[in-house]
Amino acid sequence: MAGGHWGPLLTALLAARVATATEGGPEQAALPEERSWVRPMTASNWTLVMEGEWMLKFYAPWCPSCQQTDSEWETFAKNGEILQISVGKVDVIQEPGLSGRFFVTTLPAFFHAKDGIFRRYRGPGVYEDLQNYILEKKWQSVEPLTGWKSPASLTMSGMAGLFSISGKIWHLHNYFTVTLGIPAWCSYVFFVMATLIFGLFMGLVLVVISECFYIPLPRHLSERTEQTRRSEEAHKAEQPQDAEEEKDDSNEEENKDSLVDEEEEKEDLGDEDEAEEDEEEDSPAARADEERNDAQDQGPLREVQEGGEAEPGEDVPEQASPAHTEVAEDTLRQRRSQHADKGP
Repeated sequence: MAGGHWGPLLTALLAARVATATEGGPEQAALPEERSWVRPMTASNWTLVMEGEWMLKFYAPWCPSCQQTDSEWETFAKNGEILQISVGKVDVIQEPGLSGRFFVTTLPAFFHAKDGIFRRYRGPGVYEDLQNYILEKKWQSVEPLTGWKSPASLTMSGMAGLFSISGKIWHLHNYFTVTLGIPAWCSYVFFVMATLIFGLFMGLVLVVISECFYIPLPRHLSERTEQTRRSEEAHKAEQPQDAEEEKDDSNEEENKDSLVDEEEEKEDLGDEDEAEEDEEEDSPAARADEERNDAQDQGPLREVQEGGEAEPGEDVPEQASPAHTEVAEDTLRQRRSQHADKGP
């Protein structure tokens, strides 16, 4: 009886002990999670890096190099308060828009930001190097991202939109192929058809917008524009004809000039022939005068020869002296020169 009386009491105590053990066991086994000093950055809060000094890390969960630098990055973030710097990280899988805004092409990628001026950190992701980069202000020797490369620029904002769209398409493709089990080629066909339909729809929207904002011209203005267009076409058609006529006129003028030149040359040749004829006409007269002078000079000699010997008491004229002949030759030469001057 005693054993039967204490039996239920012992079982109740054992059940209470097991219950307390099960309730307290997980609490004792679970360790408090360590707080992360790295701040996750998203498309909604990335503008915080525009103020103060920041260091950002772009990573992917599947990247082995990114996983190797996780512990170093956490240590660097713990000492952020001492270094007076904020430390953040961006998951490119979850935030493709931010990776496009910073134009991240390799992983892991590190960026330094100081009052909205961004620089690319290309050193190793080791705590000592990161600490020296901030303490020694090595970032001052690095060229900043300016112009269209700056994450805050309009071009990089457009790049962020393209990357975000591509990320959504990639997630949708994974949903079709992994979750629903659809073949990959069916997913590709779906995206191709969606692209064509979207393009046609955008073209229709642009046409409707242009029709809404298009203001037609009045009828008389449209007729004037049509007339002006026709006149311009006629003027363009007449231009080649005018050019051909000008060429013909220029050729005719050249032919006329050549004919006039030929006629002038012929006239000059005729004048030269006349001058030669005049010289020839003058030359017989000169010869006749010479013969007459010779006859006058030789006349007394001929009379003496014809009459025979002169009678005594008569005076016989003397023969022409050489000086007289020279004078006659000089006069002939002068006459010839005068005729030659008159000829041309």
